[in-house]
Amino acid sequence: MGQDPSYGLASVYLALTMVAQIAIMTNYRRRYVPGGTYFFTVRLQDPRSDLLIRRIDVLRDATKLCKKRWPFDIVGAVILPGKLHMIWTLPNGDAGFSKRWRLIKSTFSRHVPAPDYIAPNHQRRGEKGIWQRRFWEHVIRDDEDFALHMHLILAAPVHAGLVKRPTEWPHSSLQHRKMDLDPSPPKTTALAPSGQDRKAAVSAN
Repeated sequence: MGQDPSYGLASVYLALTMVAQIAIMTNYRRRYVPGGTYFFTVRLQDPRSDLLIRRIDVLRDATKLCKKRWPFDIVGAVILPGKLHMIWTLPNGDAGFSKRWRLIKSTFSRHVPAPDYIAPNHQRRGEKGIWQRRFWEHVIRDDEDFALHMHLILAAPVHAGLVKRPTEWPHSSLQHRKMDLDPSPPKTTALAPSGQDRKAAVSAN
């Protein structure tokens, strides 16, 4: 049985998004919208690693710790072997997504072993080299944009060749609550002009 063709659009969008991420790696500005809803892609330094699902318990605990210190809502999420996608909504008046990712990444890194090879730039900073220093951030603009990125999250395991259907992947929002393929965004979604995709840099890798 082949892949569900309804996920073709999300797969194309995911590929184009990856190209756009590479194109702006050295030319970005952070886009902070207090109380906004954001889509994130966060990657491990080693794209071949399966550490995120192998130690998903540590990732879960790190996220819980962060939410306890600085609350936020996880609207949608999928954890893949070497990267994750999430949609967050921050509290009203709060745009501090970078400090939250810094805490999640540093907490996770402290509780997993260092890789066999650590790149020189990470060594100079005293880092384990678990994570890529930058992450992808996109401000959700409207209902259509929200639905597209939620669909991207659901389709990501299929696009990666891990499963044939989103419901078969255990590490996604689908496994924790019922979620339509075209859901409506939360009421706190903040609108922003188009073209606000940015790379955001964080330390504590």
